[in-house]
Amino acid sequence: MNKPQGPLSRLDPEAAVMGPEPDYLRKTYTWAYLNPRHLPFLDRGVVVSAILWGNANRLMEAAFQEFQPGDDVLQPAAVYGPFSKRLAKRLGADGRLEVRDVAPVQIAFTQRKMAGIPGVTVRQGNAADPVGRQVDGVCCFFLLHEVPDDWKRRIIGSLLDAVRPGGKAVFVDYHQPAALHPLRPIMSGVFHWLEPYALGMMGKEIQEFTDRAGAFTWRKETYFGGLYQKVVAERAA
Repeated sequence: MNKPQGPLSRLDPEAAVMGPEPDYLRKTYTWAYLNPRHLPFLDRGVVVSAILWGNANRLMEAAFQEFQPGDDVLQPAAVYGPFSKRLAKRLGADGRLEVRDVAPVQIAFTQRKMAGIPGVTVRQGNAADPVGRQVDGVCCFFLLHEVPDDWKRRIIGSLLDAVRPGGKAVFVDYHQPAALHPLRPIMSGVFHWLEPYALGMMGKEIQEFTDRAGAFTWRKETYFGGLYQKVVAERAA
C-alpha cells in the first residue's frame, strides 16, 4: 500500500475540494469529508457513536457477522471511526479488504489510519464506476443516504455486479423510523438540513433502486425502532 507523503495538516482545505469529487459531494459534504482540518475530529469512535445515537457498535457488528475470515471484501467508501480496522480484523490474516473512496483527502487519511495492517489496500475509486473485479463480499456502510437517487442506482448496480456467485453485498444505512419513534422529528430535521439525499430512502426498499434485484436473494433487518437497516443481497452459487 502506498503511503501518502507529508502530514495531512499540510493539505490545503481549498485545494481539497477541487479534485475529482462529484458536484453533489462538494456542494453538500465539504465540511464533513473534504476539509482536512475536520477529519481528525470526526474520525473518533465517540463521534460516530453519537451521530448514530449509540448504535454504532451494534450496526458495525451486524455488518461484520455477514463475512468470514479469509473473505475478499470491498468497502466502497471510507468510514470514520474504527470500522475499517475492525472489518480487517474480522477478515483475518488470510482475508483481503479493499477500501475505495472518491475523495483524495479521504484516501490519504485512510491510508495513514490503515498503514501496517496486512491484507488491506486503500485506493481512489468512485463507487458508481465498475469495480473491475469480483469479490466475496461488499460492505457498504452508510453511503447510500449520502448520494442522490440516480447515484444510488449507479452505486448499487456497480456493487452488485462485483459480487461473485455465492457472495453477498451488505448495505447498512438509514431507514424510515416507526411513526411514533421519539427521534423521528429530530431526524426529519437532520435529513432536511444535513442529509438531504437520505429522504430518497424513506419508504423505499434498497432493491427498488436496481434492475439487478432478481439475480439476488434479499433479506432485511431493522434496528432502533426502524431508524436503521441492514439489507443483504446474496447471489446464488
